[in-house]
Amino acid sequence: MTAEIPRMLGLRHVAVSVAGPLFERGVQFYREGMGMAVDWQPDADNVYLSSGSDNLALHRVAAVDHSTSALDHLGFVVAAADDVRAWHARIDALIGEHDVAVLMAPKLHRDGSTSFYFRDPAGTKVQVIHIPTLRP
Repeated sequence: MTAEIPRMLGLRHVAVSVAGPLFERGVQFYREGMGMAVDWQPDADNVYLSSGSDNLALHRVAAVDHSTSALDHLGFVVAAADDVRAWHARIDALIGEHDVAVLMAPKLHRDGSTSFYFRDPAGTKVQVIHIPTLRP
């Protein structure tokens, strides 16, 4: 017997561990650089941010053990390939102010998607991507 699969809205929540003082820099970057708002901050070591349709949790830890995580990157979906290029220009302009680094310029992928990658202040790889087959 096959059980019916309950409906999902999609992968819209990601939680990331951030070491020590990089926590504040990460919160500042996602608020000022990415335009996210604080949805909830239960204490000084945890913050939940949102752009309206998603939720990014940053959790302060003493040290990050990358050997225990399979997380490769965070992905922020945008509506059009031109939006990817606009985000690239914005992140490129924020490099000195927020200690971010562009890893790859916008690229058209074989599947028709367009994206670029950068590292946030804590070193997490972030992708801004347009996937033409995604429904709104």
